[in-house]
Amino acid sequence: MCGPIAFALPVDRTNKSKMVFQTFLYHFGRLSSYALIGLIFGLVGKGLYLAGFQQRLSILMGVLMILIVLIPVQFFNKYNFSKPLYKFIGYVKTKLGFYLKRKTNSTFLAIGFFNGFLPCGLVYMALIGAIAASDAINGSIYMFLFGLGTVPMMSVAVLAGNFLKISIRNKIQKTIPVFIVIIGLLFILRGLGLGIPYISPSDEKLQISNNVAACE
Repeated sequence: MCGPIAFALPVDRTNKSKMVFQTFLYHFGRLSSYALIGLIFGLVGKGLYLAGFQQRLSILMGVLMILIVLIPVQFFNKYNFSKPLYKFIGYVKTKLGFYLKRKTNSTFLAIGFFNGFLPCGLVYMALIGAIAASDAINGSIYMFLFGLGTVPMMSVAVLAGNFLKISIRNKIQKTIPVFIVIIGLLFILRGLGLGIPYISPSDEKLQISNNVAACE
């Protein structure tokens, strides 16, 4: 959902320097909300790390990422699994609709901030990484760096605006679920502890790593 917001961002296209500054404010707002979310999920990860559930959590999160892509949205709507979340998202959308009609500098900061709370497959993936960071500060930094990595592509979306063909936008959107499934599979591999360096380290190595971290 981040793409459509970026495409519709009401930047001043008649003034290049102003447009760049407005785009910067938008990104700063996004990165701020990502850092805040990362702080919260980093705390969750710290609790799971201390409880010794981090590796099994990797498998669970990987499975959930794949299921979210494969299961139709109508299924979740039918059973109201995410009703409280939808209420929050509805509030965020209302705020975004209000700010998208305005063009002050604070507006772009607010749009970016609320944009960071919209549901997005790539953000979900990053949040799993924030949990794996096992620390609030590290989780916050992880999400900030994730947001920083999206700046080039999102800037292209903002600057291209309505000039980018709808067909191209749709193709970009269609690649995201495939990317999420691949990352989900990597998380499952990591949790299985198959002894593959960097991809699926063995349980023993993770246990040694955890003990060293605890001693420090």
